[in-house]
Amino acid sequence: MDFLASPEFWIALGQIIIIDILLGGDNAVVIALACRKLPPAQRTKGIIWGTAGAIVLRVILIAFAMTLLSLPFLKFAGALLLVWIGVKLLAPDEEGHGDVQGSDRLLAAIKTIIVADLVMSVDNVIAIAGAAQNSGEHSFLLVVLGLLISIPIIVWGSQLVIKLMERFPIIITAGGMLLGWIAGGMLVTDPAFVNPDKWQWMFKLPLDAASGEVLPAIKYGACVAGALLVLAAGKFILARRAAAAPAEH
Repeated sequence: MDFLASPEFWIALGQIIIIDILLGGDNAVVIALACRKLPPAQRTKGIIWGTAGAIVLRVILIAFAMTLLSLPFLKFAGALLLVWIGVKLLAPDEEGHGDVQGSDRLLAAIKTIIVADLVMSVDNVIAIAGAAQNSGEHSFLLVVLGLLISIPIIVWGSQLVIKLMERFPIIITAGGMLLGWIAGGMLVTDPAFVNPDKWQWMFKLPLDAASGEVLPAIKYGACVAGALLVLAAGKFILARRAAAAPAEH
């Protein structure tokens, strides 16, 4: 237990908690979007179980972070999945909701939270892992402690976002576009597109000479394109449903 007296341990723990809170904003929005259509009595269950599942997977992901991020097309696949989740959250499937059991809808919400959080965490875990490495041999303990401390903050934030969504529906649209924004940034930072030494048969994006990273204009352009893609696809699906509804009646 000598490490508890180490300033490095507490500094690293503080950094991880701050990172979790800052990055938890995205997760709070996803959790709120996924749980907003649940009956009020089930929302808390959905938020708690979805967050718990996402935290467990994030710990596992952090343990393999460097290896995972070096794999080609992982971010590309994650970006496509995130766009799909964003569209589904903007235009949820309303068919048969009256016949669907509450438990089924609860499990669907939990699954959406876990999958979205896992995909979004691919970039985020590097910041957490980097902060934890400064403490030496207790880095994994730091990761777990930081995540556990941040859980109540993310859960409370999700419940606040749900209340805001009920009052300001535009937040739902903004949340879906946020997922598209993240997806665009993930896609153009995939190693297959930015690593000049490997997978040379792939198209390569121009990199900044100083940092070696993709040009900011390209990254932010992709973020904007991803957000607009989710918005356009969601609006298109909702418009088609609205046009088909009178025909059914």
